Amino acid sequence: MITCWSLFASILFKIFTSIFIKEIGDTGGKLSVYKNDDTWPWITCSCQGMLTCVGVGDICNKGKNLVVLVSAEGWFHLFDLMPAKAPEASGHHDAPAGEDHRPVFKQHIPANTKVMLISDIDGDSRCELVVGYTDRVVRHVTGQLVALKKWLLEGQVDNLSVTLGPQGNPELMVSQPGCAYAILLCTWNKGPLPVPEESKRETTALQDVILHQTSGRIHNKNVSTHLIGNIRHGRSNDNSGSSLFALYTLDGTLKLMEGADKLLWSVQVDHQLFALEKLDVTGNGSEEVVACAWDGQTYIIDHNQTVARFQVDENVRAFCAGLYACKGGQNSPCLVYVTFNQKIYIYWDVLLERMESTNLVKVLEAEPEYRGLLQELGSQRSRWVGGRGPETFLLPSP
Repeated sequence: MITCWSLFASILFKIFTSIFIKEIGDTGGKLSVYKNDDTWPWITCSCQGMLTCVGVGDICNKGKNLVVLVSAEGWFHLFDLMPAKAPEASGHHDAPAGEDHRPVFKQHIPANTKVMLISDIDGDSRCELVVGYTDRVVRHVTGQLVALKKWLLEGQVDNLSVTLGPQGNPELMVSQPGCAYAILLCTWNKGPLPVPEESKRETTALQDVILHQTSGRIHNKNVSTHLIGNIRHGRSNDNSGSSLFALYTLDGTLKLMEGADKLLWSVQVDHQLFALEKLDVTGNGSEEVVACAWDGQTYIIDHNQTVARFQVDENVRAFCAGLYACKGGQNSPCLVYVTFNQKIYIYWDVLLERMESTNLVKVLEAEPEYRGLLQELGSQRSRWVGGRGPETFLLPSP
């Protein structure tokens, strides 16, 4: 259990060296980075203004992950948290204990940032920076922080994600209210385009947005939607075609889809969901959908709609799931909760033997000693005709 003094926390997992670390950001512009099971921050950073977006990725495309902080006022900060083995010629040194880590780059971008994504969105194997704003605008920003592309959405932008399209190429997705989402077209990778006139900019921003409704049922347009894409199937020989993505609404609707038209399952829960993650909790290469409600109710659902759930003792204000090296320097599946009592709870090494239900006979059949023990007990084994019924065992009376 770790004490957290922040009023709001956003948690994410990204790799810096060989282990995963945890980041906690607050609205006061403070970022605290934790490693292992230490209860004191490994590194602290400060952002000018109210911190709204935290991201980690190879934003410079130099094979090195950097931390990106963006404030609501539009201040963009870039931090290099990799510990230097030796002082470089540039004079870069690690921050002394008790001092904030200094940014390596700082610049002002358009204000009112809400969400941020660092990922390859156009299939060129290079990371791009995408920023969503409170005025329903999404911008693709270049490495020089120049807006290259602008999209205008019909509804509020809740989050951004990337999934694989029908041709196996990445597609940029943005959630829309009412259990809907939109695909944002990356037109710059289709060749050089003429710069549009000022009167045509808004029209172009609208034309490059493809809106999708996930069902024919009319949803409340005021209900916010959250989505997460590129969920692994677990089939090693399936490297083409659309990947899975999940989305939920605040009123408790949770869906898993493959492509725009194929609904795998839909679940309605009696809790207000606010966080959605993906995590392989069985170790079979297939990622399960993990959803959390404000009251601490947590759902883990596999691709066959098998549900495992448990209740956290306190109300939750932030949730994240991912790989984290909490013990022994080894990454393991973890669930992290931030409560309204300024506490952070880490459930580490969360592994399930299976998600689907089973019975005693199936479990015993998988054990090598099963048949031998039955013979030693002198039991008789019988089946229903055709082997389609349950097995019965006739043990000798004592």
